[in-house]
Amino acid sequence: MTTAGEKFAHALAARDSAGLHAVLAGEVDFAALTPGRHWNATDPAEIVDDVIFGRWFGPDRTIHELCSVTTGRVADCERVTYRLRVERDGADHLVEQQAYYTVRNGEIGWLRVLCSGYRPLAG
Repeated sequence: MTTAGEKFAHALAARDSAGLHAVLAGEVDFAALTPGRHWNATDPAEIVDDVIFGRWFGPDRTIHELCSVTTGRVADCERVTYRLRVERDGADHLVEQQAYYTVRNGEIGWLRVLCSGYRPLAG
């Protein structure tokens, strides 16, 4: 069975906005930490359109590959770790994110994400 976290990672890598909206609840307790900024939101449209595809992986960045996805549990909480190969400014980078989440009615309702930032790949 595919977890909500795996669905989230695959939709993100595919730039599938509808897929991300489908896995998120109508209201999400969302917080994230990226290098240099802390993010908070509750509206799935803000999370997907403004944060994820507007800022983190904007139109000037190309996600080439979902390199890995791992899942697990921490007591009552699920986790997913995913690594992406992303082109930014003409160079390849790795981005890894670790997410902890809880599911209600089959959708992610609480989500915490920690991001490695863009780590340059040696050419």
